[in-house]
Amino acid sequence: MTAIASTTPAAPDEALALDRQAEELGPGGDLAPEVDQEAYRRRMQRRREVQQQRVGERNLEKGLVLVFTGEGKGKTTAALGLVLRTLGHGENVAVVQFIKGGWQPGEARALERFGEALHWHALGEGFTWETQDRERDRQLVQSAWERSCAYLADADRKLVVLDEINVALKLGYLAPDQVLEGLALRPPLTHVALTGRGAPAALLERADLVTEMKAVRHPFREQGVKAQAGIEY
Repeated sequence: MTAIASTTPAAPDEALALDRQAEELGPGGDLAPEVDQEAYRRRMQRRREVQQQRVGERNLEKGLVLVFTGEGKGKTTAALGLVLRTLGHGENVAVVQFIKGGWQPGEARALERFGEALHWHALGEGFTWETQDRERDRQLVQSAWERSCAYLADADRKLVVLDEINVALKLGYLAPDQVLEGLALRPPLTHVALTGRGAPAALLERADLVTEMKAVRHPFREQGVKAQAGIEY
């Protein structure tokens, strides 16, 4: 059952008004216009009051669908930050990697110490230009998806990471409807993070959080720097 705190949530208009007040008051520092300390203190006091009200009135707890997509680096890294955070709270996590699988990344080795709290599956065989077998790739993706559905339905797993599933969707190895149906299997408080470039519109519409990584500069493209341990894997 979805847990909801006893305080009644703010109405949408009230919540938006608080958001606007917080934005107008600003984060402080040299961005605040006040010159003297007392005026600055009053602004920050009001900012704290507004922030406390914003936090207090947003009290719904639910399992979230989080999408990390875009052309920039950091999508899997963001999801793995959630993995580490969730494990740190003593919860169980599952990671299913689509497409990837040609090597064991450093994070998989580092997280082995969590034992049965973390189930990690790299169920691909590498990039399409490495495998060169479309039907084999399709079969591996479908197998990875079946494993994912088992974890999505398991209330014992607080977080499920579907790494590079967006790429599998973009390549046509999975249908968006399949994924949406799988997301509906989750218990109310289970979170799921989906990573990879090219997340489809249907998934973006369903997600509670979408972060798009923007590529501004990359050492491989601009400088010819190869993939390095600890950075790319």
